[in-house]
This record gives sequence, structure tokens and C-alpha cells, in this order.
Amino acid sequence: MSSADSKSTCLITGAAGFIGQALAAALLEDASISKLILTDIIEPPSPTKSNAASETEVQCVRADLCDLGTCRDLFTPDIKCIYMLHGIMSGQAEANLDLGMRINIDSYRTLFDYLRHTNKGVTVVFTSSTAVYGPPPTPDFVFTESTAPDPGSSYGAQKHICETLLNDYSRRGVLDARICRLPTVVVRPGKPTGAASSFASGIFREPLKGEQAVLPVSKDLDIWICSPKTVVKNLLLARKIPSEHYRGWSRIVNLPGITVSVEQMLAALKAVGGEKALSLVKEERDEGTQKIVESWPTKLNTDKANALGFVDDGPLEGTLKEYVGDFARKTE
Repeated sequence: MSSADSKSTCLITGAAGFIGQALAAALLEDASISKLILTDIIEPPSPTKSNAASETEVQCVRADLCDLGTCRDLFTPDIKCIYMLHGIMSGQAEANLDLGMRINIDSYRTLFDYLRHTNKGVTVVFTSSTAVYGPPPTPDFVFTESTAPDPGSSYGAQKHICETLLNDYSRRGVLDARICRLPTVVVRPGKPTGAASSFASGIFREPLKGEQAVLPVSKDLDIWICSPKTVVKNLLLARKIPSEHYRGWSRIVNLPGITVSVEQMLAALKAVGGEKALSLVKEERDEGTQKIVESWPTKLNTDKANALGFVDDGPLEGTLKEYVGDFARKTE
């Protein structure tokens, strides 16, 4: 059985971000969680409890996770599950190598090494990325967890390094990792991020609010995407999968998604928002963004994820309608 099955304390790093906040709100509904600690480089907001009867304690902490003293204060023995979501996004990591190395490698190495001594066997859910792969050798190539990584960006290389450490620590039994390679999450509400894939949400989010958005890549570019709700569902499932269900030593899983072209994304925008929304998308090619995004895989085999119980995503148009209903009014 997973160490996360009993009533316990759960911690989320990078909790100020959209996925961190959505995940925190969902964990408040889990009766097995008695305390939820949210941390980020800024103090994360406390999510609103949809269940007024929830007795889960919430603690929000501003922390620099590169600092060993911070680790000593945060990672107490009662913590049984940690979601590691923090990091510098793809575009930022490419633009600033030193910052990417410090946040995306050094902070994780500090955390892993501290935890293996103080919280041996703790469940660690690590959000990785398909950026660990290189570009597909042929248009129809399907990537699996066994495909050798060959990252085409510093961000992908940094994620791959952390995956390797976590796999080894899980093999040795000092941590219990679940490494989830996430698709590009569409649509993220809020402001644009430093991710090279930020446009994939921006070309929906801004036009649906009546604002102009920039499309920096070609329309024939394919992207592997997933809705926020499906990603959160799968992250919730990840902590509860018994360790023995992972066959072999690798804890890496390609989470389910769908392959769409930018042209199909624009067609979905038109279907939901009409010609007015579509007209607000301005094509403005950025070769740096194009180069990063086209180095990511577009077709992935998710048989392993399905066998472990992770759920598939729905069609893009349905995701957009869901976004309009759930998020659009909140971000105006």
C-alpha cells in the first residue's frame, strides 16, 4: 500500500501557480488529508473550501527551496506525500541557464537529499514534461516511456536529470516517486507564464475576454495537450497508486493527452468564440519559441498510464466550453 493511504499531512511546492491552487482545492476534499502545506517563492493563497465541513488544516508558507534551512523547517516527519510542482518554465529556463539550473535542478537535489534522510519512503509526485524527449524522428513516431530522452531545451534536460535521480532513489527505497510527464495544459487562466507553450492558452484566454493574443508559431505545428481538470484528476490519482503496481524500476508515466495542430486549436476557438474571437489572434512568428516547441513530441503512447488507472482527456472544444463556464468570468 502507498504511504499516502493513511490520514496524513501533504505538502505542495509551487503552490501559488494555477495547477498548484487547483490541486490544493481538490485535496481539501480528500478525507485522508488532515493538513495541507502550500509553499512557493511567494506566499500562496489559501484555496476556498467548497465543503464547509472540511477539517483539513491549511498552512501557506513563503519559502526559498534552494535553502537547506527552509527544508528543515518545512519537511517535518508527519509529511507523507509531497507534490513537487515548482520550477522555472521552459522559455525562462532557456533564456537564463543559471536560474534554470538553480531552481530546476539545485532546489530539487536539495529536497531529495534532505527527504531521503529525514522522511525515508515518503511519496513524491513530481511533475515532469514531455520536453525530456527530442523532436519526433518521423511525423508519425509514437513516444513511449522507453524512448530514450534527447531534450532539445535546457528545461527538458533539467527535468530529465530530476527524473533520473528520483528513479534511482525509488529503486533504492529511500523515496517513493511517481514521475508524471504532463502534456501542455490548456487552458490556463490568469496571466501569461514564462513557458514557451504559454501561447497555447493565450490564443484562447485573451480572445475569449475580448483581448488580442499573439501566435508565435506556425499553424501546422502539432502539440500534445490536456485540460486542467484532467491533469488535476491524474495528479490526485498518482499519490494513491500502490508502489507495487509500477512494474520494473521506472516510475515514469506519460500522462494522457490529445494531439492537436495549432490550426485545429484556432478552429475550436472559432467554434466557441466566433469570428470575433478568432480575429483577435495576431500571427507574429518567434523563431525561439518555434524551435523549443517543435522539439517536443506530439504523439505519445499512454498504455502504461491507462493500466495504472489514469484517466483520458476529452475533445478540445469541450475543454474550451468548460473553461468559459468555469474560469472566464473569474479572470475578467
